[in-house]
Amino acid sequence: MDEKILVTQSSMPTYEEYIEAIKPLWESCWLTNMGEYHQELERQLKAYLDVPEISLMVNGHMALEMIIQAFGFPEGSEVITTPFTFVSTTHAIVRNRLIPVFCDIKNSDGTMDEAKIEDLITEKTVAILPVHVYGNVCNIEEIQRIADNHGLRVIYDAAHAFGVKYKGRGIGSYGDASVFSFHATKVFNTIEGGAVTFSDKDLYEKLYNLKNFGIRGEECVASIGANAKMNELQAIMGLCNLKHIEQAVAARKERFLYYREHLQEVKGIRFFDENKDAGKNYAYFPILIEDDYAMNRDALYDLLRSHNIYARKYFYPITADMECYASQYAGAELSTARKVSKNVLTIPFYEKLEKEQMNRILQCIKGREK
Repeated sequence: MDEKILVTQSSMPTYEEYIEAIKPLWESCWLTNMGEYHQELERQLKAYLDVPEISLMVNGHMALEMIIQAFGFPEGSEVITTPFTFVSTTHAIVRNRLIPVFCDIKNSDGTMDEAKIEDLITEKTVAILPVHVYGNVCNIEEIQRIADNHGLRVIYDAAHAFGVKYKGRGIGSYGDASVFSFHATKVFNTIEGGAVTFSDKDLYEKLYNLKNFGIRGEECVASIGANAKMNELQAIMGLCNLKHIEQAVAARKERFLYYREHLQEVKGIRFFDENKDAGKNYAYFPILIEDDYAMNRDALYDLLRSHNIYARKYFYPITADMECYASQYAGAELSTARKVSKNVLTIPFYEKLEKEQMNRILQCIKGREK
């Protein structure tokens, strides 16, 4: 049996680098509660991401839950979002006792179809929550125009868009807030982790309270909060990985271009469109299996698995069709999202993927073209 090739692999510093970096923790015994490494990572990420303000969190999901809660939307309000995303996006809305309203996506790049947003706005709508899926940047100008016209907040799920710039600005500087994930599978990771970026300085204090039980002193709990703090071990992993992020992205780009070169002429394989005004972080390599390919997406997935190659149907099914939401949204008009979801496949992709492994994957895909 051939060696197993997983869909992704975590980026990590060398063992020696990380061990050396965490040594001071055995002297200070300060492992959490916004220590010096947490503070330093906030400073460095604020600069790297080119954002006005940032608040670190224990993971990307809690970052999204916390920022939604920080805006104080009335219970039962509606948030327009995309069904073509990891289920965390929708769960964060529902766990804040708000109602997700699903907007269909564009076939071209998988992002929210801005032309369909206004028809979904009601007197209960309070926010738009789009996703820069696979790092593909949403139509920021049109979404903001709609939000401004209707007095709505815009919260971007930028979990896939670490380091991406749009028209020369950090992607996290758009909208009212953006949320990043630093999960182990992402381009940049802190093992688990995440952040909220924003421009309103008052949000920093709100988020601080929400992620730290509302504690403002030894004898003062100023508000009700949760526990969503990033610890020092996570922060140090982030500081180590941030030193190598440019090399990691460059390695990903090299592999991205290799895949593109060898798949672009394969009949029945399509790529998402690229935005000429946006940079890329090369987070994923999704392909779309169309009708003129030799087999459907599921058959290709099974074929790859039979060769010990672990691709992912990312994202399938769409959130609206997940068991916990399906009965409520069965009648939702989401035809493009459902079609893309049935055709998309993310193939193994990471900075240390070897050319020999890529060729194994390509042989499986190209060997079945019509």
